[in-house]
Amino acid sequence: MSQIDDAIETLNGLDTWMQWSVGFAATFLTVVIVRFLLDKILLDFVKKTSFDWDDKLYDPVTKRIYLFILITGTLFTMRWVLGEDHSLIESSDPMFQAAFILLSTSLVSVSLKVMIPVVMDRFSEPSSVTVSGSNSLIIFLFRAGVWFGGLYLAFSELGIELLGVLASLAVFSLIIGLAMQQTLGNIVNSFMLALDQPFEVGDRIEVEGKMGSVVSVGILSTKILTHEENLVVIPNNSLVNSTVINHARGGGDGVGRRISLVQDIGVGYSEDIDHVKYTILKLMRECPYVISKPEPRVLLIELGDFAKVFRMYGWVEDYTDEFVARDWLLKNLDEHFKREGIEIPYPTSVEIDGEVQPAMNQRRKKTSVRMARMQMIKEDKHLAKERAAAKDEIENINERLKAADLEKKERAMLEEDLRELNSLLSMFEAGGDD
Repeated sequence: MSQIDDAIETLNGLDTWMQWSVGFAATFLTVVIVRFLLDKILLDFVKKTSFDWDDKLYDPVTKRIYLFILITGTLFTMRWVLGEDHSLIESSDPMFQAAFILLSTSLVSVSLKVMIPVVMDRFSEPSSVTVSGSNSLIIFLFRAGVWFGGLYLAFSELGIELLGVLASLAVFSLIIGLAMQQTLGNIVNSFMLALDQPFEVGDRIEVEGKMGSVVSVGILSTKILTHEENLVVIPNNSLVNSTVINHARGGGDGVGRRISLVQDIGVGYSEDIDHVKYTILKLMRECPYVISKPEPRVLLIELGDFAKVFRMYGWVEDYTDEFVARDWLLKNLDEHFKREGIEIPYPTSVEIDGEVQPAMNQRRKKTSVRMARMQMIKEDKHLAKERAAAKDEIENINERLKAADLEKKERAMLEEDLRELNSLLSMFEAGGDD
């Protein structure tokens, strides 16, 4: 103990500048030691865990710990050098207390930002409908409440009544609020969009006759890029009060996702149904833009005034290729129909010259019709089995989703499968049963 007492006496006997230097050096050394211990012990532990939240918390928490040590070291150095009764200590003490309060508020705020989504995902009720996002507004309200309380306590330490300041600004705030009514409405509605998430960046949406891909969702407006490369800026107020059609869901990363490709085509009443369906179906399977799963289908949907109308169903992997895929299909359909002798009728006047189709073409067409009928019998049987299997699988998934002990990851996978199957069935039901 005598050695410690001697060291303390030696330090107390130093001149003022040396004491300041020793104090700041000790503070800096403490920061270095704490950082070394955190990186070697805590960081290794954080990296080994399977959780994501501790990785997100590590960096902001450690930075605030270092700042806390610096402020505390400065306060102790001032009290050691100047003494407890010094006027500078008395005048600066409330500022240090306010700094500690704000630092603690900041730590709680960043913890809420990371932990609220984790807690909500853990205790959310199981549902067959998944809404992405939905935590932004809740996080904002909680953090705003924490910061209001922290600022109130910090201002109280400085002798400032926060509520009084806010009351004195009430009239001014009312004037500003009325002047910025539209702007404030856009800001509030941006939180509503974040809560409901009707679309994400990368989705193709249609609003008030304007259709394009969402390129950004801002606090005041949402921007979409049309096919003509025009940037359309839609205020969030208008967006919330309008009907939004989401033609293709993206993934939140700006990458286009698949979209259904539906195209109607009419042929003459003299054409064989199986011949036409198989010709179109074979062509859709050859299209480089149409994916194989879900399988493309062709259904007879209407007996019109001038034609039998067939509807082509397919899926394009990237919805930015929709128009290229449609162009490819229509161009090749026209060529294949001419080759197969299939007529595309139009309500136009034509001159009949009395010529008949050559016998060779007639025989070739009859052969094509017979082959197409045999193939379509197989296709219809396959389609019936596929639809029955899809309905059975939907019933099976619905039963599995009723289980209360189902893990969240497995539930999400089942819900995704359910959406895929329902989408597949609805594509066929839109054209009716054949």
